[in-house]
Amino acid sequence: MTRLPAFLNSPTTSKQQNSGQTVAQITREHGISEATFYNWRAKYGGIQVSEVKRLNELEEENHRLKKMYAELSLQNEVIKEALAKKW
Repeated sequence: MTRLPAFLNSPTTSKQQNSGQTVAQITREHGISEATFYNWRAKYGGIQVSEVKRLNELEEENHRLKKMYAELSLQNEVIKEALAKKW
């Protein structure tokens, strides 16, 4: 499950970059690696905060549905095996 990067909750990061701070300074301040910064920027770059929150909600729902499907598939297999046995 993907969590919303804390520094993306506010426009501070883009303001910091526009004000001349380097990526190294920003990542040090937020306690993340430069690779993480660039990955998050690639994923969330031009997205508004509300869109990021909606994306996270959809990812959580997708995770929940996949888990539900896996559990139901397992139950289905157990039932098929039980019915296939000759009593």
